Parts: sequence; structure tokens; C-alpha cells
Amino acid sequence: MAEAKKKGKTASRVLFFFLAVISLIFFIFVLSRLEIVQKGGPIVYIIAFCSVIALAVFVEKLIQLHHARIDTKAFIEKVSSLLERNKVMDAITLCENTPGSVARIFKAGLLKQGSSRLEIKEAIEDAGSQEMNYLERNLPVLATVAHIAPLLGLLGTVTGMVRAFKVIEEKATAFTPVSPGELAGGIWEALLTTIAGLAVAIPTFVAYNFLVSKVNNFIFEVERSATELINILEQYE
Repeated sequence: MAEAKKKGKTASRVLFFFLAVISLIFFIFVLSRLEIVQKGGPIVYIIAFCSVIALAVFVEKLIQLHHARIDTKAFIEKVSSLLERNKVMDAITLCENTPGSVARIFKAGLLKQGSSRLEIKEAIEDAGSQEMNYLERNLPVLATVAHIAPLLGLLGTVTGMVRAFKVIEEKATAFTPVSPGELAGGIWEALLTTIAGLAVAIPTFVAYNFLVSKVNNFIFEVERSATELINILEQYE
């Protein structure tokens, strides 16, 4: 189980790294050349970079959850059928050949077959805890982006207004009238950073809640399956 788990984590990390590299390339060659990014100043570059990281995490989690989902009912029936015929090793092999958290938890329980209910429960709970951590991995990244993007937008708004007022101060000191064009740069920065921050934060927050809902439903399914496994193992002891 540890080897399969390690392979799963390695594959997930490789996928995330690949998506992060693709997102970075997209940021460098596409987003950074957009007029709205260039006029928004350095803060918009940071917000845009946060957006591609959030996109990479979202896609990675979608792929991870898709591969982790199996027909739980059919899988439990197969395991139960094998245990009914006292084919414990075949049931373990079935778990090893089946992707997803449910199969790995079932394997942890089957390896304790013949032990007390408490030992089986502890093994399943330990495996379940590891699977929950695995499923929830990288979700805090989305939450962080959703929270800091509007704050970065606010920071850009402040720096843009400071820039505009600095122009006014310089012109006032030189007794020169201020033209709207000279203030446009700071106002552009102030407005664009606010828009960029909200434009990134809103969909990222929606994506985060969507994934949290998916993960919670999956965890509920895993917990229900674990309870069924304990009952099955007690039945065929």
C-alpha cells in the first residue's frame, strides 16, 4: 500500500509541476504582453501570476478526483464475493489493481483480516486519514489566492493613487498645471489592479468551494465504504 501510495503522490506531484510550468509559460508569453497587465503596473503581474497558479491547482485537483473515483458499490461487491470464497489474497490484489482512495483503504483493512475489530478499525482510520490529507492537498493554495487577490488589488489601488497624487505634487511645486493625461497612468493602475484582483478572486473562490464540496462528498463515500468493510470482515471471520 505504501508503494502504491508513493507512486500516486509522485504522479500527482509530476502532474502539478507540469501544469505549473505550462501556466508559467502562458503567463510569460501571453498574459504579460496584454495591455491591461502592462498598464496595471507590477501588482497586476503578481495577480496574474496568482491566477495561473490557481488554474494549475484547479486542473490538477479535477484530474486527481476524476482518477480517484470508482464504482464503489461494484467494487465492494467484488471484494465481498472474494471474501465469501475465502480468497483474501485475491481481494488484496484487486485492491492493488484498483485506483483510488477506497481501494487503498480496503487494502489496509484486508491486511488486518483476522485481527480484532479495534485493530482493523485503527488500520482503516489511519489509511483514511492519509487519504484525506492526500485529497485535500493543494486546496489551501486556492483559498490563499482567493483571499490575497483582492488585497493585492487594494494595494495596487493605493499605489496607483499615490502615483497620481505624486504627479499633482510635482506639478504644484513647479507651478505647472496638471493635465488629465499625466494623471491617467496612476488612475489606470488604481482601477486595473482592483478589477484584476476581483476578477481572479471571485472565480478562484468559486473553484475552491466546488472542489471542497467534491472532496467532502468523496470523503463521505470513503468513510461509508470503510464502515461496510469492517462489517464485511466481521461477517467472514
